[in-house]
Amino acid sequence: MTCCSKLICNGCSYANKIRGRRESLKRKCPFCRHPVPATDEEIDANRMRSVEVNDPVALRHVGVRRHVEGDYGSALEYVTKAARLGDAAAHYHLSRMYKNGRGVEKDEKKAVYHAEEANIAGHPSARFNLGCIEWNSGSKERAVKHFVIAANLGDDKAVEMLKREYAQGLVSKEDFATALRAHQAAVDAAKSSQREAATEIAKQETLLAKR
Repeated sequence: MTCCSKLICNGCSYANKIRGRRESLKRKCPFCRHPVPATDEEIDANRMRSVEVNDPVALRHVGVRRHVEGDYGSALEYVTKAARLGDAAAHYHLSRMYKNGRGVEKDEKKAVYHAEEANIAGHPSARFNLGCIEWNSGSKERAVKHFVIAANLGDDKAVEMLKREYAQGLVSKEDFATALRAHQAAVDAAKSSQREAATEIAKQETLLAKR
């Protein structure tokens, strides 16, 4: 996430950094062009300024952090407000909270509602979650339909579920093959040299952190 709460992919972030290095530029936000905050305190201050003007991404980010910290009441308040303002990821997070009972009482109806809202708003993992909810409730045919659509959007977990369901005879050979082709097409469309480079750097940093 950028300093102004805009979301960008790792490839775009990597390309922005490379451009700055090549042209000896100071690090700036690729959206608002302000200097990148130098400390965690500056990052928090920027985010809270965004919260004050009801920026849904900033609200959700603060809510998720409060949830990780164990402040569930505050987390629910922030994330719910972000969802009401139309943030897809906030709906997705609420769906998982209500589905798993993480900080709230389990509520299947609310889990489904927020998963559907996240899906409508375009969240990439929401369709897969809807499939899981339908599967666990016994509606396997509806679950398969969700998994097929999620696979068509490039979701890897949906493909793994379809493989299992195909082996059990719940998905036809034709539908399975079509989903695999659509999944590969979606993955190929999202590829770029910048994203691949950013992924490789992240892997290297992870390995170094484990040493």
